[in-house]
Amino acid sequence: MVLILFCFFTVVAGQIRYSIPEEMKKGSLIGNVAQDLGLDLKRLRSGRARIVTGESIQYTELKTDKGILVVKERIDREQLCGDVTPCSFSFEIILENPMELNHITIEVLDVNDHPPVFKKSDIMLDISESANLGARFVLDSAEDPDVGVNGLQNYVLSPNDNFVLKQHVNPDGSKYAEMMLQKQLDREEVPTLSLKLIAIDGGNPQRSGTVNIDIKVLDVNDNAPVFNQSVYKATVTENAAKGTHIVTVNATDADSGSNGYITYSISNVRSNIADLLSIDQVSGLLSVSGPIDFEKDKKYELRIDAKDEGGLTDSSKVIIEVTDVNDNAPIISVMSFTSPVSEDSPAGTTIGIINVKDLDSGDNGKVNCRIEQNAPFKIKSNLRNYYTLVTDTVLDRETVSEYNITVVATDAGMPPLSTNRTFYLKVSDVNDNAPLFSQSVYDAFIAENNSPGVSILTVRAKDPDENQNARVSYILEDSHLDGYPVSNCVSVNAESGVIHAVRSFDYEQIKQLVFVVKAQDGGSPPLSSNVTVKVMIQDQNDNPPQVLYPVQTGGSLVAEMVPRSADVGYLVTKVVAVDVDSGQNAWLSYRLQKATDRALFEVGLQNGEIRTIRQVTDKDAVKQRLTVIVEDNGQPSRSATVIVNVAVADSFPEVLSEFTDFTQDKEYNDNLTFYLVLALAVVSFLFITCLVVIISVKIYRWRQSRVMYHSNLPVIPYYPPRYSDTLGTGTLQHVYNYEVCRTTDSRKSDCKFGGAGSQNVLIMDPSSTGTMQRIQSERSILDEPDSPLEVRNNPLRVYSFRHVVSNFSSEFRLTPPPPFRTPCPHPSTQSRARALLLLSNQVATLPLPH
Repeated sequence: MVLILFCFFTVVAGQIRYSIPEEMKKGSLIGNVAQDLGLDLKRLRSGRARIVTGESIQYTELKTDKGILVVKERIDREQLCGDVTPCSFSFEIILENPMELNHITIEVLDVNDHPPVFKKSDIMLDISESANLGARFVLDSAEDPDVGVNGLQNYVLSPNDNFVLKQHVNPDGSKYAEMMLQKQLDREEVPTLSLKLIAIDGGNPQRSGTVNIDIKVLDVNDNAPVFNQSVYKATVTENAAKGTHIVTVNATDADSGSNGYITYSISNVRSNIADLLSIDQVSGLLSVSGPIDFEKDKKYELRIDAKDEGGLTDSSKVIIEVTDVNDNAPIISVMSFTSPVSEDSPAGTTIGIINVKDLDSGDNGKVNCRIEQNAPFKIKSNLRNYYTLVTDTVLDRETVSEYNITVVATDAGMPPLSTNRTFYLKVSDVNDNAPLFSQSVYDAFIAENNSPGVSILTVRAKDPDENQNARVSYILEDSHLDGYPVSNCVSVNAESGVIHAVRSFDYEQIKQLVFVVKAQDGGSPPLSSNVTVKVMIQDQNDNPPQVLYPVQTGGSLVAEMVPRSADVGYLVTKVVAVDVDSGQNAWLSYRLQKATDRALFEVGLQNGEIRTIRQVTDKDAVKQRLTVIVEDNGQPSRSATVIVNVAVADSFPEVLSEFTDFTQDKEYNDNLTFYLVLALAVVSFLFITCLVVIISVKIYRWRQSRVMYHSNLPVIPYYPPRYSDTLGTGTLQHVYNYEVCRTTDSRKSDCKFGGAGSQNVLIMDPSSTGTMQRIQSERSILDEPDSPLEVRNNPLRVYSFRHVVSNFSSEFRLTPPPPFRTPCPHPSTQSRARALLLLSNQVATLPLPH
């Protein structure tokens, strides 16, 4: 048996219609969708073309690699559509980027695969012998699921003498047959008749069904029932309760007795209707017996038979209209949904496509979609029943990292029904936030002389991003402190942000570290921010006081002269000291530790001034030796000691005689020590070598001193290291200038001492046999800081050292000390003699002070 099938299609405004026969094999070709829609195969793949259908069974499959539509599941037209013709089903092929919707309709053609079938194998009829000629007897109809020419076409009655077959068509197109009496029955001749009724369809090959008709001839019932209406019309609401009254049919019979007793029945009804409707056989009341569903059947047509006891019947048609009820909530189907979505996605980014359907009709089937809550999303409808879920604004993961988007679909019924669907959307992170420090500036303190590697402070930055974008690293920015990289001083831990000291700090060298730390995240590209860190070095009492005046010389003795006529409170001199520490570590106090006569002198606790505390008498020794200790206020405190020699006399000869003895003894001791060293060196086997070296060194130094003496080079002043108060908190708030020149031989030498502000100092030189030298500098050291001290030919006057500090602070300001000290030139013997002669002549004419 060969079946020739034809498929055709039409494309109208994005719609295609195919026709295929039922019962095709799986994988059978339906049509070339790509060619019919004018689509490229690349477009099908890039657009993720797919079939969207609301049915539970998907009968077709789209081959995107070939662009063809094939059969996926067995298609049974009778199961799919029943007796509805034409039979078809529809679906959409959807494409994305951009979204495109194409409607596909598949018409399923009937195949003659079912023969006509009678519900009963036998039909039992009771016919009265008095039946009038022309009496009609309705026979049970056969059912053929096929439609069209393949459906039921004709009935054939087996040949007989009494009955002929009449065929009729119902309003719904179905056919039924009646036997019409054409020859009077005679029960005495033929009490029973057996006939066959054959139902034939029009298919090729032709199929048929047969039922036996057994006729029992009854005696005398010559009136059949008659309905008062040929057609009954009624309405019923879907979902009506079981037993709900629909309509009551009524028929009458002119016979009396049992021949006039009428029973009602539903005739030739389809099986699906028989389960929904029922009729009372006695009263003719038609009622609901099963669930009425408007979405399945919108109208019911059935035939009611009225039959009397004599077997006479009449029939009437009943048409029932089903009224729709809003009993179906909208159905939300997700076509596509994208999660997560990047937080830098622009507004209007599509995150999902949904399909919404309502099986109800009219207003009950009209659907409106909305988004619950105040979410930054909106829903748009561009195609029938399709909605696009898009972003309404730019998202920010740091504000909201995830959303529960609830889409609510509500129909227009009364009361309205709604359905909601919740979508979970996660927002993925973008590195759009730089790390932020909790402070704009970090301040920290560390004591000087710290151990290298000690922790100073911790900087902390937070990044609101997540994962790698929030991983913060700390970097020390390149900068310099006093010409050195800041990395030589501090380091920062890249992970924890802990700042460590690389070396030990000295407050006197550096008081504050200012540097920049950068916090950088791990994003791509990375983002960063900077913060300024200030580390203040705290001073420790690690420097003892330094005495600036009086200067402690090696070979010469510096003495302050006090006349015996000095009153109480006479200012002898002032001890000037500084402390390079700061704060209370630089607060100095002075006290007299030892003295030749403690009852004669006192030292100012704060200013270091040495004054007499009583009247000087003739009994007081000429030589007074004072030991002054200078202490700072640190914890623990540090101190320095200075020896002040004071000469109590009214004339120079008296002073010279006292100090000469002392210096001669010292010279003798120094010579004895020197000869002892030479004697021990003679014993050594290196005597000759040592002697040559000593002589060579002596000659070299002597020649160097001669060269410097005749070259008139400026004498470079020497200052105590770090004599200035860095913060101005010590006792010496201004800078002082003083010069000391020493010869290369400390045992026998001349010494010159220069003071500032025209102050006179008495200097005793043991090599000059008591000759007193007076050196006065009337020139400002600021004017000629590098000029040597000159000996003026002014009359020699001896003044006590008074108000040294005040004169220094008001007249002079010194520059920082040079890195080295140049020895004074060693005067020759001849020049020394000339200087002594000059001084002797001046002393002879010197008027003594009052």
